[in-house]
Amino acid sequence: MDPLSTKFAALADPTRRAILARLVLGETSVTELAEPFAMSMPAVSKHLKVLEHAGLVTRGRAAQWRPCKIEPAALKEVDDWLESYRRFWEAGLDRLEEYLGGLQAKETSDASKPGKPKHRKTTKRASPRK
Repeated sequence: MDPLSTKFAALADPTRRAILARLVLGETSVTELAEPFAMSMPAVSKHLKVLEHAGLVTRGRAAQWRPCKIEPAALKEVDDWLESYRRFWEAGLDRLEEYLGGLQAKETSDASKPGKPKHRKTTKRASPRK
């Protein structure tokens, strides 16, 4: 699997995203990372191994303490990939905003012309009998 796919696969799991969210606050131990989750330490370790394999976290060693920390540079590749799609959607939303602004301007100018009704009357249809 290519590195970007590995990162997205790691980010696909909500537990791993929660672990990353915690690590954004600073490095911490595996024990502290496991506290909010209703799972065993080996299960948390498996999630950490997936994140490590993707390059999103690293684990160090300081005597008995094995701190985990996030690797922000690894998330940059994901952000760069998403940026092109962000620009695509923003351009589409900008065009939609222009179009809707034009419609609103047309409605406003049509409504202010003399002899034109400001609101269209709608006829109410009879409900079909059951």
